[in-house]
Amino acid sequence: MSATMRAARMHRVGEPMKLEELPVPAPGRGDVRVAVHAVNIVPNLANILNMWTTWFPHSPLPTLPAIFGLDPAGVIEAVGEGVEGFEVGDRVYVNPGRSCGSCRSCRGGDSINCASYAFAGYFGFSPSAIHLLDRYHGGLAEYMVAPAYSLVKLPDSLSFEAAARFGYIGTMYSALRKAEAGPGKKILINGISGTLGIAAALLAPAMGLTHVYGTGRDKALLDQVAKLAGGRLHLHSLDDGPVDEWIHEQTDGYGVDIYIDALGPGAPHETFRAGMRAMARGGIAVNIGAVAGDLPIDIHRMMDQQLRLIGSAWFTSAEGQTMADMAGAGLLDLSPLEHHVYPLEQVNEAISGIAVRNGGFSNFIISPAATS
Repeated sequence: MSATMRAARMHRVGEPMKLEELPVPAPGRGDVRVAVHAVNIVPNLANILNMWTTWFPHSPLPTLPAIFGLDPAGVIEAVGEGVEGFEVGDRVYVNPGRSCGSCRSCRGGDSINCASYAFAGYFGFSPSAIHLLDRYHGGLAEYMVAPAYSLVKLPDSLSFEAAARFGYIGTMYSALRKAEAGPGKKILINGISGTLGIAAALLAPAMGLTHVYGTGRDKALLDQVAKLAGGRLHLHSLDDGPVDEWIHEQTDGYGVDIYIDALGPGAPHETFRAGMRAMARGGIAVNIGAVAGDLPIDIHRMMDQQLRLIGSAWFTSAEGQTMADMAGAGLLDLSPLEHHVYPLEQVNEAISGIAVRNGGFSNFIISPAATS
């Protein structure tokens, strides 16, 4: 194979990425090299590249110039020393979560809460994450190196383009698991027509969800979402009234057992608070959408009603493997996703073009293996 590869790198915050020829990385002990076939361009990537250092200076980007790209999928092309269970030719999704392996959380088997946890090709959650960010680059290149613990084996029936969406689907899946979602539970998803929210509609049949309530503003998008999940969905436009009033009408005053907020940083705080008011006694709320700022919560009501509010960022490779197994068994149908595929040369156009999309149905993909 060639000693060099094409890669897109950002040299300065706010500047377009540059296509360059770089050495093909060699896998170290415990690592594999993956030939990248698809990388998901997440809706938040433009903000990360342009505004992150201003918004969250305590959460580092990789040392520039750097290769970004959060959600890669491809084929293992080389295996490093000490790797077990994976072989050359395996089709994989690469979970970008990176952990140090030696902090208290890692030694306790809780690597997603590693003190240096980082998203390879994206950002870290603490200043110490910079070491992991600089060791493992993202997927916007023909090849990448990744630790074997990050890999998810893909069934032949699952396309690389669909697998590259696992990041946001997995975020919803992990939130549903944390909230003990299952048959009989009443569930509210704020923002069900978005990139995160639509995952609940896709996961509903696989997880046996029987009562899924969802909100959004765009009625045309909600009409599309309504066709998913075999009639399990009950949808409401935020333009038609407050969320909590609608939920109490739908549930005869009971409320929902689980509330998952998938709204983004710019969403109104009142929508989040209305979701909290829609909860039944003993309910669990999970925030995955990154609503930002100081948000007043009725703590006394949370105590009286025994409510729980937790944050959930991302998912484990084990949870990713479960999703892949569900897809292989035909329980998780990702065919509603609309793939918009770009070659690596058009990465900047793809990042800017994602602002115009068909809600959560649109899946923007870079294919490093393709040429313009």
